[in-house]
Amino acid sequence: MRLPSLRNSPSLEPSSLSQVTAKAVEELMREGESVNTLASYRSALRYWAAWFGVRYGQGITLPLPANAVLQFIVDHAQRTTADGLAHELPPAIDQALVDAGFKGKPGPMALNTLIHRIAVLSKAHQLRELKNPCQDPKVRELLAKTRRAYGKRGELPQKKDALTKDPLMAILDTCDDSLKGIRDRALLLFAWASGGRRRSEVTGATMKNLHRVGPSSFTYTLAYSKSNQTAADRPENVKPLEGIAGEALQAWLTASGIVDGAIFRQVRKGGHLGEPLSPAAVRDIVRERAKLAGLPEVFSAHSLRSGFVTEAAVQKVPLADTMAMTGHRSVASVVGYYRPSNDNPAAKLL
Repeated sequence: MRLPSLRNSPSLEPSSLSQVTAKAVEELMREGESVNTLASYRSALRYWAAWFGVRYGQGITLPLPANAVLQFIVDHAQRTTADGLAHELPPAIDQALVDAGFKGKPGPMALNTLIHRIAVLSKAHQLRELKNPCQDPKVRELLAKTRRAYGKRGELPQKKDALTKDPLMAILDTCDDSLKGIRDRALLLFAWASGGRRRSEVTGATMKNLHRVGPSSFTYTLAYSKSNQTAADRPENVKPLEGIAGEALQAWLTASGIVDGAIFRQVRKGGHLGEPLSPAAVRDIVRERAKLAGLPEVFSAHSLRSGFVTEAAVQKVPLADTMAMTGHRSVASVVGYYRPSNDNPAAKLL
């Protein structure tokens, strides 16, 4: 079958992208990234621009020279000297970046933050098809040796403590019968009992994916997540919500009257519902409730995920069942959320 002639339609040049196509590619790339990833990219690039501006006295332009990346590393990474640990960022510039809101506090960066900032700069060069200074042999070697130096000093990344069953119950006891208390109890149990959901997965939960299977029991279909970014149809997408988790969710739906849209919303003065919660609100709820319970300030939103994995291990739940709830596809990934405790029987062999 012959295609009709489309003489009135402009022809494309296969060796280059039209402006319309380039914009469409950019929009698809942006939509395919998670909200949190895009936010972290923007934050990293803003910091690069601010640092470059005050360090070199000029606006940043890509591609950056490799020497600028080397300077960035030594400005933000600590090294051992005869006088102790040191880094090269001048105190006046450091304080200026803090005062302008680009840094949280003076001093060197956490190693993970430094590595992420360089990865984002590398991605920016790749997307623009520019010469990538982050792939320069000197930059790669310095970054590798910096990682090793931190490891030799025993400076491990700080992970939040696991919110296991006992501290979780203490936190739930702070949730009263107010609308906000009912919401927080339902949110915490939804996040924990469905496999330790991430912040964005909790605040992105909608009624259309919630299915009732009993008076106070539900299943929630998690179609999209960090471990399933292509929205593949998998059996483990369905998360059961039973027992006190199902009861708490039913209490919230009854009290709030929510029948469609986002499950978890803001509660304003007077008990009025507002917009859907932001991912940061999950962190704030965990921290505020932990403080009310008199617990140490060691818990955050990620503690829900590590807490679920750790508690499952303590209660000897088969690893395959745990992974079906968390959504992990590799054993190494799920084991990374386990936090050893003093109750580990392997520590009592003698």
